Amino acid sequence: MNAFSDLSALFFEAMFVENMPLSFFLGLCTFLALSRRPETAVGLGIAMIGVMGLTVPLNQVLYTLLLAPGAWAWAGMPELDLSYLALLAFIGLIAASVQLLEMLLERFFPQVHSAFGVFLPLLTVQCAILGGSLFMVERRYDLAESLVFGLGSGAGFALAVILLASIRARLAYADLPAGLRGLGITFILAGMMSLGFASFGQMVAP
Repeated sequence: MNAFSDLSALFFEAMFVENMPLSFFLGLCTFLALSRRPETAVGLGIAMIGVMGLTVPLNQVLYTLLLAPGAWAWAGMPELDLSYLALLAFIGLIAASVQLLEMLLERFFPQVHSAFGVFLPLLTVQCAILGGSLFMVERRYDLAESLVFGLGSGAGFALAVILLASIRARLAYADLPAGLRGLGITFILAGMMSLGFASFGQMVAP
């Protein structure tokens, strides 16, 4: 029961307290660009949950079995340390996962695929996705923790981008000053949302 509670806490912490775009300001390029319409934001959110939920645990397995110091002890090479290749290896695995996602969307959900445009391939180097794997290494998460952290981080990104898209859709009918239209009001909204999500950190602070 304690293990389940710890994993649940990790999920909600990754989703709210350590929200990738609003707490760490990672992935802001796609966060801002694809939050103009709620339907596109939903698609991006689903993609982020899928990619992060898949790549973070896979990168944990890759790092533990092949890259971490001492990972090759079973082969008689305990001194071998390939951790310096982690960044390249993580990007390669993320690129393969995004390519698979793009193929599936193009085959089964062509409208969602066309809505992403050029932004779907950019998920390959999306810093929030890569950041999830790097946080996993830094914090020494095991496989279960990596899976929960990846899903929680993806869900947090989805929540944030859908909320922002919903607000922007309502503001499309507002009479805003010329200087605040477009990205101007979007940056203000993102800042206010960031302050709101910062309150979650205060709620769990010791």
